[in-house]
Amino acid sequence: MRLSRRVCFDVSMLSDELLSHEVLITWGTALAAFLAVAVHGIWSVTRNVITIAHEGGHALVAVLFGRRLSGIKLHSDTSGLTVSRGKPRGPGMVFTALAGYVAPSLLGFGAAVLITNEQIQLMLWISIGFLALMLVMIRNVFGVVSIIVTGAVFFFVSFYASGEVRDAAAYVFAWFLLLGGVRPVWELQVKRWRRQAPRSDADQLAWLTGVPALGWVVLFGVVSVAALVGGGALLLGRW
Repeated sequence: MRLSRRVCFDVSMLSDELLSHEVLITWGTALAAFLAVAVHGIWSVTRNVITIAHEGGHALVAVLFGRRLSGIKLHSDTSGLTVSRGKPRGPGMVFTALAGYVAPSLLGFGAAVLITNEQIQLMLWISIGFLALMLVMIRNVFGVVSIIVTGAVFFFVSFYASGEVRDAAAYVFAWFLLLGGVRPVWELQVKRWRRQAPRSDADQLAWLTGVPALGWVVLFGVVSVAALVGGGALLLGRW
């Protein structure tokens, strides 16, 4: 009888420890990512990662549609520029322009899918490969530094960090992309209200398609929020 009680007590303690670890991983990493997006002083630095994903999205889609990628620039003010050559109008140009603002959110959702399928290492390797391919096309010093520093973090986490640290870092990364994909859409529309972004992606899409720029901003927002809800549900184990 005493042995039975002790076994039950040990199982209960183990369950509590596992629950605490799960709560720390899911909610703790979500909070860390939220602060990295919501606190302006931190966001002014971490936004560079979102810019990498944004410009990487432009570049990837441009190549997939057969456009010739000329180069990518990442700037210290967290802006960026991806230049590709091809037809000035048509589906290839439309999807290339569309890809930037939705890329971080879609990449975050993809990361959440891999994490919940216990493919964290694969997610890290894909990220390293993505950064390596971007590095080849970077055309300014700050961009090269940004890619190398970001890649070094992924490399260290992938090959040298403990399993617990690797898991936590992967969750933070996924949450950050999901949350960080939403804020730039709002910032874009604020700049448009103030007439500070006359050549934004949304305005270029309006010129290419005839659909008002606000409609494209709304589409960016819908995609980013949907990815956040879906990816968040996956990471929290609710889906």
